[in-house]
Amino acid sequence: MAGVLRLTRWVGGLRGSLLPAQGGHHVQQGSKYSSAPSTVLINKILIANRGEIACRVMRTAQKLGIRTVAVYSDADQDSMHVAMADESYNIGPAPSQESYLNMKKILSVAKNTGAQAIHPGYGFLSENTEFADLCQQEGVIFIGPPSSAIRDMGIKSTSKAIMSAAGVPIIEGYHGEDQSVERLKAEAKKIGYPVMVKAVRGGGGKGMRIVMTEAEFESQLESAKREALKSFNDEVMLVEKFVDTPRHVEVQVFGDQHGNVVYLFERDCSVQRRHQKIIEEAPAPGLTEEVRRRLGEAAVRAAKAVNYVGAGTVEFIMDKHQNFFFMEMNTRLQVEHPVTEMVTHTDLVEWQIKAAAGEPLPVTQEDIRLTGHAFEARIYAEDPANNFMPGAGPLVHLATPAADDTVRIETGVRAGDEVSVHYDPMIAKLVVWGPDRPAALNKLKHCLTQYNIVGLANNVTFLSQLSSHSEFAAGNVHTGFIDLHESQLFPERQPLPHESLCQAALALLLLEEDQMSISSVMSQDPFSPFASATGRRLNHTFTRKVALNDGDNKVQIHISYGGEDTYKMQIADQCYEVSGFLQSGGSMEELRCTIDGSRSTARVALHGSSLHVFSMDGPCEIQLPTPKYIEKLRGRGSGSTGGAVAPMPGVIEKVYVQDGDTVEKGDPLMVMIAMKMEHVIKAPEAGVLERVLFKEGDKVDKGSELVVYQQEQEDSNGEEES
Repeated sequence: MAGVLRLTRWVGGLRGSLLPAQGGHHVQQGSKYSSAPSTVLINKILIANRGEIACRVMRTAQKLGIRTVAVYSDADQDSMHVAMADESYNIGPAPSQESYLNMKKILSVAKNTGAQAIHPGYGFLSENTEFADLCQQEGVIFIGPPSSAIRDMGIKSTSKAIMSAAGVPIIEGYHGEDQSVERLKAEAKKIGYPVMVKAVRGGGGKGMRIVMTEAEFESQLESAKREALKSFNDEVMLVEKFVDTPRHVEVQVFGDQHGNVVYLFERDCSVQRRHQKIIEEAPAPGLTEEVRRRLGEAAVRAAKAVNYVGAGTVEFIMDKHQNFFFMEMNTRLQVEHPVTEMVTHTDLVEWQIKAAAGEPLPVTQEDIRLTGHAFEARIYAEDPANNFMPGAGPLVHLATPAADDTVRIETGVRAGDEVSVHYDPMIAKLVVWGPDRPAALNKLKHCLTQYNIVGLANNVTFLSQLSSHSEFAAGNVHTGFIDLHESQLFPERQPLPHESLCQAALALLLLEEDQMSISSVMSQDPFSPFASATGRRLNHTFTRKVALNDGDNKVQIHISYGGEDTYKMQIADQCYEVSGFLQSGGSMEELRCTIDGSRSTARVALHGSSLHVFSMDGPCEIQLPTPKYIEKLRGRGSGSTGGAVAPMPGVIEKVYVQDGDTVEKGDPLMVMIAMKMEHVIKAPEAGVLERVLFKEGDKVDKGSELVVYQQEQEDSNGEEES
């Protein structure tokens, strides 16, 4: 039957071909199981999610011949996951509470479209016990664990007790019912600072704060509770010992409905910012085989303790002696699951679908082999130089490395798409594989130079700096890695080499020629000599000056046309012979350039007054000088007096000040919620506030002035009266 998957007993190895059998069923070559094929049929799955994970699930479903149903909010009507699905349905306004968290609306779409199963992806409803129960009540397969496992593992205090009883190592802490500030503070003092306060229903770094001293405990607790209430509708907290320079190591587990559970080795997710992962790898570097085995076996005990079914991740904190302690269990597919797939040659989404339909695991623990090494770099719309502040906006230009068996690009956006303020700011996951860690790391660094974005702030350059760091290359990773190596990861900007400036000047000349050619074609006189911007002149050499801004440094380049599409460029007292041409490279132009006989290739894009050049030496952004008349216009009518501005688009959650208040530098002014994270906006200077421009619940754009300071009144004539 076209478009229908008949779920059958799985292959004995990790990959095997489905072979047609008599009677129209399928049997798997090398199968461990001899019982009759399952009668469960799935021909349609609804994906209750958006972005890259929705696209990821759709790829596997379509590979299996299963039709897919997408749901989308008003903000996502033109998104990639909607275009990729066989069917798609609007489920409400942009805010997730009114769309992707609308359980009844999603189930209604599933029922009306005849979808037999719902895959929740991660985030949103993936760990919602009520939704899992509703699916069961409505006769729709929930592609995930039983609701009891989600419930037990979703509350950190409950999960710690279950893990302790199962013999899984746990860390010292307080998980009690008394949630008074006095009790929590007393428990923190008993445990000993530093401590971590965490939402019992937390995840993704939300509702989590590290408290270094008793003096800051109450303020950090209040902030964590407020964020937890916003994210999980639950402000109950736990307090536990903070392990110094810890590693974050997690184990991928998988269970079926027949009581079988296996582990697919571990991932290291230690390098984080804002308590959120930024780069992951499998396997974890530097572990002994004995520790690796004990980690896996502890994770299996954890999964069996809650009768786990499907893909899950058991997260551990590991100290410098490779002692490990249970942190939490994520009862869903993880963002970083592709690195596990790369080193075990599996498709975990395919396993999820079949396990949800009642099929037994295709393998035993002995069948699973670890091959090579894999990295995943999360590419975000954020500004690393501004405390990784999340952003939003259009992907004006986008170019990526080519995908193949060793390179995966997991994304839900295309060139021209918008990264929305309403959802997580992740643009893509770049996943690479190599036969060993050094080879995989080299591939990651190479691919990052080919991941080029224009239009919004992003962390690609930062990821390149991080992956090139000597301590990262040595595998000396921990959760404080970024803070410890801040000076190397955020180096001071250096002047561009002359070769890069020549490359940029050539790109500008060629882009100008292309534009003039277009103008010529569109004009009424396409043969007019004035429609050409080339440097050819009959009786003399054409010379011009090009001014570029290299950061704060203004550079003058003297250019003369040398014949045969060759230019001589002079910067200061250095002269270079430059030639090249542009060719279409998709979203960007590709520049083939020769400078003094040395050839290079780069991608270039002109956006506003910025020229972006992406080469193997890294990216550079060169500003074109702003005409003086525009600078004068910009300077007129500005009533700004240095008030605080919004560092990103978002919503005002709380306002601490009002008109006329006196503030000191660093005093909290407002709390913003953006990209599901809480950000405290502080006073940039001491003074008196003339006006507070926004109230709680207001939406603000990036760069919006939030408050206005009073200006000191000057004496009208500046002289004393006689």
